[in-house]
Order: sequence, then structure tokens, then C-alpha cells
Amino acid sequence: MSAPVTVRILDREYTVGVNEDERDSLMAAARLLDARMRELRGGNKMVAADRLAVLTALNLAHELQQGRAGGHAQAGDDAFALLDAANRKLDALLA
Repeated sequence: MSAPVTVRILDREYTVGVNEDERDSLMAAARLLDARMRELRGGNKMVAADRLAVLTALNLAHELQQGRAGGHAQAGDDAFALLDAANRKLDALLA
């Protein structure tokens, strides 16, 4: 069953419907997106959020495409699983 989850990206909140078993993954993805957008923005707080979002999405899509083209999809899956596990542990420690 889908339940609303609120994520925070670049100091803005977004509510997304997600199944309970996908909640942790969504939260990890939101943290990754927030970090990448902040990294790309750097000190330039004047860049438009929509432009920043598109550039970040393009960078992430390119990385995904490169990983698949290079036959590293399995290694990437393992890395994401490790990141999800680490995020869950950090969330538990911070709670």
C-alpha cells in the first residue's frame, strides 16, 4: 500500500507516495539527489532550481548509462545496496 513520504531536497519539501518496502530506498535516493544538487550548485545560490535539477538528472543518467555500457551494472547494484545499508544504520543511530 502506498503511503506519503516527505523528502527534503535543497531546503524544499516534497511529498511522494511510496510503498513501505521502498521507503528506505526513496529516502536514500533523495539524500543522494540533494547532495549531488548541492555539489553542482557549489557556492552559487543564484542558479535556478529547475536548471540545477535538470543538470543533476543529466549527470546521474550519464553515470547510470556509463555503468550499464561498461558492464558494471552488477557492481553498481552492490554499491547501492551497501549505501542503502549504511544509510539505514546512520538513520538508526541518529534517531
